[in-house]
Amino acid sequence: MAFEELKQKQGVMWGSGPYQNVTDTISDLHEVVVDRIAPSGGERWLDLACGTGAVAERAARAGADVTGIDLAPALIDTARERAAAQGLEIDYRVGDCEHLDEIEDGSFDVVSSTCGVMFAPDHAATARELGRVTKPGGRLILVNWEPEGGLGKMFAMMKPFQPPPPDGVGVPFDWGRSEHVQELLGDDFELSFDRGTSTYTPSSGEEYWEVFSTSYGPTKSLADSLGDRREEFHRTFADFFDQNYPAPDGNGVAHVREYLLVEGTRR
Repeated sequence: MAFEELKQKQGVMWGSGPYQNVTDTISDLHEVVVDRIAPSGGERWLDLACGTGAVAERAARAGADVTGIDLAPALIDTARERAAAQGLEIDYRVGDCEHLDEIEDGSFDVVSSTCGVMFAPDHAATARELGRVTKPGGRLILVNWEPEGGLGKMFAMMKPFQPPPPDGVGVPFDWGRSEHVQELLGDDFELSFDRGTSTYTPSSGEEYWEVFSTSYGPTKSLADSLGDRREEFHRTFADFFDQNYPAPDGNGVAHVREYLLVEGTRR
């Protein structure tokens, strides 16, 4: 499968459910991104793989001039509806972070992505575009799930149910390794790294399943593709969280998800 065909499928996959349900589980990460940048007003801000607009909305309310780009048309439709309902002026576009053809070099003061561009298949192409569209002295901020963290382990649990990826596709969780990010972006950006955790606390593994099997593209599309194995996947998914991530008080699940925070200044 060529990357272009894969990305068409990804655009449908990410938009296949009400993604806002998942966005709400990482609102702490969106706050981290905007707090770290601390926009003072007037910055040109590009949020890539913007989803339904959580970071874009926060940045716009802080006074930034925001553009949000996502591969999934359905997510952009939702983001536009949300912005209109809140009276926010945000330039939302359907686009590909590997080929930002409509954006001129050095256009943005801030470029961000929260657990987004890490899922693009061509890491080197994504990195080149991040460097190209950020102006000299401009700032980059990314949040990427760590491979050995809670999200990495969730995807490892899902892997036996999935077909192998096409040849040459980058491993998304490599973006959660500082050495990989340094190799990709170090020529264009002066980088610094920090780490943090985000904890999701559904009432049970079953509630986790209900949210993610209906709203999170990778889980929903996999579940919908499995036919007779769907129930096996269902039980494996719910049991994984009940057994491995019990809440400290014994009530529900506390899924600790470790992430790498990448900050950069364009050389």
